[in-house]
Order: sequence, then C-alpha cells, then structure tokens
Amino acid sequence: MNIQENISLKAYNTFGIAKNARFFVIAKSITELKDALSWAKDQKINSLILGGGSNILLTQDQDALVIKIEIEGIVIVQEDEDFLWVEVGAGVNWHQFVLTSIDNNWAGIENLSLIPGTVGASPMQNIGAYGVEIKDVFARLKALNRDSLKLEEFDADQCQFGYRESVFKHELKGKYVICSVTFKLKKVPEFHTEYGAIQETLQASGIKELSLRAISDAVIKIRQSKLPDPKEIGNSGSFFKNPTISTQQFEALRDKYPTIPGYPNEDGVKVPAAWLIEQCEWKGKRFGEIGVHSKQPLVLVNYGNGDGEEIKNLALKIQQSVLDKFQIEIHPEVNFL
Repeated sequence: MNIQENISLKAYNTFGIAKNARFFVIAKSITELKDALSWAKDQKINSLILGGGSNILLTQDQDALVIKIEIEGIVIVQEDEDFLWVEVGAGVNWHQFVLTSIDNNWAGIENLSLIPGTVGASPMQNIGAYGVEIKDVFARLKALNRDSLKLEEFDADQCQFGYRESVFKHELKGKYVICSVTFKLKKVPEFHTEYGAIQETLQASGIKELSLRAISDAVIKIRQSKLPDPKEIGNSGSFFKNPTISTQQFEALRDKYPTIPGYPNEDGVKVPAAWLIEQCEWKGKRFGEIGVHSKQPLVLVNYGNGDGEEIKNLALKIQQSVLDKFQIEIHPEVNFL
C-alpha cells in the first residue's frame, strides 16, 4: 500500500474544492481495499471512500484515510437469448461503461450517457435520466462489509431503491463499500425517447433510424447544452433533487402560478426544482468565486477558488427561499463532507 500524507483532494472532486486528506491511498482491488480499511482500523482513524468525486461537497479538511476506489473490469458473467449480465468494477468511469455498452450493442443505459461519476456510485444514488434509472437494469452488486471485511451480495430488493435513493444512503450508510455492480442489459433495444428533448434533438440531427448511438449522442448533446463541464467550471451536476408534492398542494400552487410544471407519479406530483429555483431569481447569480449556473439553476458552481462551506451556505439560502415562496422543501443530491 502506498499511503500518502496531507494530500490535496482538489483533483479528486468535480467541484474542484481544495481540501486536504490527512492520509490518502488508491485501491485497485478488493485485497488493496481490505488492506486500507485494516490499516485505518489499526491506526484508529476514520476512512472515507471516494469514487469519481461527483456527488460530494468538501466543506473541510478530511481527518481520515481517504480511499480512492479504482477497481476496474467489465465482464459478461451470464447470458441468455434476450439478456446479458455484465459485472463492472466499482472504479470504472460511468460514461465510459455506457460507451462500451453501445459499442457492444448492449441496450438499456444509453439514456444515462454523460452522467458523471463511477459505476460504484450509480446504485447508491440510483442515478437516472430521461426515463431510465439504475434500478431498471440492476441485477446485483457486491459490497465489502467494513466491519467484517467480508464480501456480500445485494439484490434489487435489498438495495431499497427510490428516487435518487438506496439503502446505502440510509440504514447502511458508511457500513459497506461497493466493489462491483452487475447489470442486466438487453440484446434487443427498447428505446426511450419520450422524455425531455430527446425526440426534438433526434429530429434536429436528421436521425431517421433509432439506434443506441443516436440516442446516446442526443442525450450528450442535451446535457452539454445545459450542464457545464466540471473540467472547465467546478460543479457536481444537479445539486438538488426534484421534489414530489401532493396533488392538492400542486393544484393550489397552479392557481397562483399557472405556468408551474408538474409530472404526476405514484406519490403525487413531481415539480422540477430548476423551475422553483429560477422563480426565486437565483439563476446566473454569482457571489465571488461561487454561484448558480447561468443556463441551469439546478447547478451550483465553483469558478475557481470557491470554498465548500460557501457553496453549502448558498445551497441553504436557495432551499429557504424556495420554502418561503412555494412551501416546498428541496433537498440536495450532493453529500456534504
């Protein structure tokens, strides 16, 4: 193990926040992960697991052993006439896995193109976009129990998937490290083009025949038009989850705000957080080195030398203003550390 001391985490989080780790190590295998966790336990210090760093906001230096997961591998472990089961290492870049799937005509995750982060983080957040969520293609995952250092398997029911939620964000938070995820992908595509601007983008691109590549390219084009590249402006993608409110509350709000968008679901009506934030006039606001993106109010940004605590305080102000104006609570997707 190459454990380093006092390492800057600026390059390891997409916000580009310059906080330090007391200790830092890269784990490229389950054995190396076990060794790192054992070392932290022996030293009586905390351990912090880091994937792509796209769903965290560093608000302080980390007095811990930060373990960067770089477990690789994309392997077909099972197949039948209709499906392939593909096991993917937790350290694999999510978008690169999507592109590999398209290259091999494995269908089911093309709508999830260009989502930042690693495969290991995808079930934790139950990432989703344009009508598809991880739970739709999830088969199982393997995770290391941080206490026993034994590898355990979880199926979809055990993961307790919800909207940007899983058991690993609640009851099992901090108790396991996801090492690999197995996806059940289709050999014959079932295209989802009814969400967002996919159909419009396909038409504008002159696409007459649907394909995995065409849908992926359309999603990439849409995301690039709305979301800033973290390599250019520090950000974590969508900072807030879209809230669901009761049908009664939505109808009352629509009487007052006729243009409010809403999408009925089994729990009520989902309201786009971006619309709520924009109505509170946060879009494009800049405060020194941080701010709200000019094209997408769901995205908080670090223009270069911003501090995580400043971004956290901005997020709290946005939440309060939405609550005051609409009586709706919006919650971060991002984890504050």
